[in-house]
Amino acid sequence: MEQFDIIIIGGGVSGCCAALAAARQGASVLVAERDGYLGGTLTGCGVGPMMTFHAGDKQVIRGIMEELVAELVRRGQSPGHVPDTKQYCSTVTPFDAEGLKLLLDEKLRQAGCKVLFHTFLGAVETAGNEITAVTICNKDGLTKLSSKVYVDATGDGDLAMWAGAPMTKGRPEDGAAQPMTMKMKYCNVDTVQLKQYVLGHPELFPALAPHLDIFKQDIPFDLEGFDQEFKAEKAAGRLSIRRENVLMFGTGRPGEYIINTTRIIGHDATDAWSLSNAEYEGRRQCAELDSFLRTYVPGFEKALLEFTGPTVGVRGSRQLVGQYTLTAQDILERTVFPDTIVHSAYPIDIHNPSGEGTASTFMSKRGTYYSIPYGVLYCPEIRNLLVTGRCVSASFEAQAAIRTTPTVGGLGQAAGIAAALAAQTGMSAADVDISQLRQRLKEQNVYLDEV
Repeated sequence: MEQFDIIIIGGGVSGCCAALAAARQGASVLVAERDGYLGGTLTGCGVGPMMTFHAGDKQVIRGIMEELVAELVRRGQSPGHVPDTKQYCSTVTPFDAEGLKLLLDEKLRQAGCKVLFHTFLGAVETAGNEITAVTICNKDGLTKLSSKVYVDATGDGDLAMWAGAPMTKGRPEDGAAQPMTMKMKYCNVDTVQLKQYVLGHPELFPALAPHLDIFKQDIPFDLEGFDQEFKAEKAAGRLSIRRENVLMFGTGRPGEYIINTTRIIGHDATDAWSLSNAEYEGRRQCAELDSFLRTYVPGFEKALLEFTGPTVGVRGSRQLVGQYTLTAQDILERTVFPDTIVHSAYPIDIHNPSGEGTASTFMSKRGTYYSIPYGVLYCPEIRNLLVTGRCVSASFEAQAAIRTTPTVGGLGQAAGIAAALAAQTGMSAADVDISQLRQRLKEQNVYLDEV
């Protein structure tokens, strides 16, 4: 049975950051990824842009995530951090998905990480309070592997759940998760026509109107609107999407836009049948939306639909019950933790699990940010397990804030260094020296307030 210092299940952005951070500490690392590429929803599902690295003018997320952005900029595959045209958050970071795929391949190979694509987690073996082995499933059939430390970067907490770690799912009152979304990506959009329409009718775009000075800049823009048209089409029975308007984001490539508008309610990402049905529903809604865009949104008349999906986007499912559970109160009151591993400024952003509406709560003052402690990454019950990404230990409301790309990348970097420290010393995840962890994060260019 092949052995590693660290096995990471999941090669999304958080898993990749964990792998790079651990390998740079000298650990041998295997990443098992279900798809044929790294980057998860960013490179495979049309998720973008990355948001947000900044709290006002202050960049609070740096480290490996900033390293990736800087290289994409150098290659001409991202404009870098640009102002959010709606000022929902301070900045957004558009990027070329194909460029990010290749960059992650290169980075992990350079760091010495091994990667198995098209590989699922099949089973987990435990003894006492430790994971002793995992069984993976791929073209070789079923293969048993072991490591000193395991990192769950599956998004749904599959590894943690099957290892017996305590988990929650959805909101406390009914277990409902935020709705899923199937993204759409278009090219050949007439950006000039679309922009002229918005500038000619600012009263139709209330979220954008106060920030037209930003919208007029030559940067990729995000846009939310066409409320009345959306309402009329729903009333006529031609749209069944339980949202209020269209939300779109420029990718940084001329004429290319991501549409974040479908809303798939009442499905469970941890249930195979429910997840399969969510894929059907997502494509059905995309077909409705395609007709709407071509009819009502200037600049989309001759646009080319590049893809839907190809995998439905999941905002939340299981959450670890860790040593510490981050809460909305921690975010809103900006709790200071002695074991802070990453800062974030993305707001609490809850898409209604039951239907229309999106509730967002911001920090009390522009430029403020909050902290996330190491205790959300591990639980006392499984000594050699770390969890990263959107399934860390957080309340339903807090998870809605920390689930976005820059933040989960930062969580992954911390998980990777902690896993390397645990593997090298034989310590449990709970016993990792916090001062040493924070020092090594700073050495990898992570911004951390002094506590």
